[in-house]
Amino acid sequence: MSRTFRPHDLLRVTDPSVLVTGAPPAWVRAVVERTAWAVVRRDGGETGRVAVGVRGVTRGERHATTVPVAAVAEHVRPEDLRDRIDGGRQRTPAMAALRPAASFLAGIGCPWGPTGSVGFELGTRRPVTTPDSDLDIVIRSDTLPPPACAAEWIGALSGLPARVDCLLETSAGAVALAELAAAPPTLVLRTARGPRLISLAEMTR
Repeated sequence: MSRTFRPHDLLRVTDPSVLVTGAPPAWVRAVVERTAWAVVRRDGGETGRVAVGVRGVTRGERHATTVPVAAVAEHVRPEDLRDRIDGGRQRTPAMAALRPAASFLAGIGCPWGPTGSVGFELGTRRPVTTPDSDLDIVIRSDTLPPPACAAEWIGALSGLPARVDCLLETSAGAVALAELAAAPPTLVLRTARGPRLISLAEMTR
């Protein structure tokens, strides 16, 4: 199992108790006892530990913590979830949007995979998407595509059963595809140390 963890990866831990250390909200214990999975956060963490977030039942239920790397029993990347798309039930608009989105994304030439509630549902087989859920996608790329290309991708992913929200992950950090498509002079780059502004020319050169 790879020990290189990146934002949006799903981790199943050997012991749910490692996710409820300290004084977490009351809902955390009940959730992890049913599903001992967490999502890797954009945080450097400590040596020998990985920063993760626990998902609750509602959008507002999110708990940030860290777990020992040694406690990780299973590691699933968003890219790994593409193999589960055909077997996923299309019970919500976001799940239904995944298959046509995948048909387009297969041709862009970059690794990609579902994240957010759709990725969590596919990875853990726990039904968490709702009728209002977006389809969140991460696209891995060393460099950003030109804004015109980003706009074409946005257009191709519009009109699906659910809103598609794409994040471009580079080695320096992440940029929202919709923001890049607008071709602003500066972009918000999401990094392990927090968001920072960076020039569009620097990110696309």
